[in-house]
Amino acid sequence: MGPVHCYRVYVQRRTGFLGGLRPEIVRLGLVSFFADVSSEMLYPIMPIFLATVLHAPVAAIGLIEGIAEAVASLLKSVFGRISDRTGRRRPFVLAGYTIAALSKPLIALARSWPLVLVARASDRFGKGMRTSPRDALLADFTPPAERARAFGWHRAMDTAGAVVGPLLALALISATRDDLRLVIVLSAIPGLVGAALVLTVRDSRVAAGAASGPRAPPAIPLRRMPRPFLAYLAAWAPFAVANSSDVFLILRARQLGYGTTATVLLYTTYNAVYSLSSPVFGQLADRWGRRQVLVGGLGVFALVYLGFALVRAPATLWALFGVYGLYIAATDGVGKAYAVELVPESVRATAVGMLGTVTGLATLVASTTAGLLWEAVGPWAAFAFGAAGALVSAAGLLLVPSLRRGSAATSL
Repeated sequence: MGPVHCYRVYVQRRTGFLGGLRPEIVRLGLVSFFADVSSEMLYPIMPIFLATVLHAPVAAIGLIEGIAEAVASLLKSVFGRISDRTGRRRPFVLAGYTIAALSKPLIALARSWPLVLVARASDRFGKGMRTSPRDALLADFTPPAERARAFGWHRAMDTAGAVVGPLLALALISATRDDLRLVIVLSAIPGLVGAALVLTVRDSRVAAGAASGPRAPPAIPLRRMPRPFLAYLAAWAPFAVANSSDVFLILRARQLGYGTTATVLLYTTYNAVYSLSSPVFGQLADRWGRRQVLVGGLGVFALVYLGFALVRAPATLWALFGVYGLYIAATDGVGKAYAVELVPESVRATAVGMLGTVTGLATLVASTTAGLLWEAVGPWAAFAFGAAGALVSAAGLLLVPSLRRGSAATSL
């Protein structure tokens, strides 16, 4: 009995404990767990590395994150469309996780911030390649009535990695006597483990094609995507344009006097709440409706960002970071499940790719704008801008007629 077979038996036994989620969903969750351990070892120390080691200005930090996310966002649509047309998912998932893992050590070589920009863009290239095909795999393996729960499980495992990653980074920072460059190099190891685990996941469309022949490429042009889905993108866009990178939360903590260890622990608190509450919000979205949960999540975001704008007492940040985890748990996986609900099966990867593209391209605007507002007006202005965008999108989701009806597009 080989190790891969033993692993599959183990996952199948654990699946019952996980409430009937299919083994493929569990495995994809484990892939994301290790990949996020890798990414989140790096993420909370990146602004510290840029600001204290490379002496990059705040505007440059915002620009790096904005461009990196824009690269990922553009490629989400490109590779989502290619995945739908070729009928393949796993090759893109495997390549994407591998590229992201191998790009991280480049950051450790940087002597100025432009090389960090190149490395971060390479990392996000991998993310853009894998995300839409992976999310389509999750939808392919899950019945519609349980789809938000499956996405919630996946986000929970992904974010569990975001809890472990910063704690592991702290331990390594202590063990290496604050050698941030070495910690950045070591962050590639769990990413490569996650990439290897992709090999244990079947390609859903290849498996289906073995019985019934390969699926034909979708005939739906992008301009004919269902109207409810396009209305969803339009309603989501104001929030995306105002939702800057989380590095600004970390910089706010540093501004209020938190050191490296305390800042990383704050970020870990946010991820712990996110991980624990994602499955809960997934189940609530399947039961109450995905639009309602999304609107609630945007309302929480607005309140938290107003808190970051007005906070004076450093201790208050613990509560703000914790509640911030509730916002992302209510919107990240649920938002993707809602996008899949509004389109035919043949363009699932395209739909989540378009959602990711709108979100990520807007992040370039949001992060650059937040950096400029931070330096020209003050930190409060960057967070007030984010809160306003969330409220506009919440109103859009409530008021757009096709979204109020909860239209689900299964065919055109």
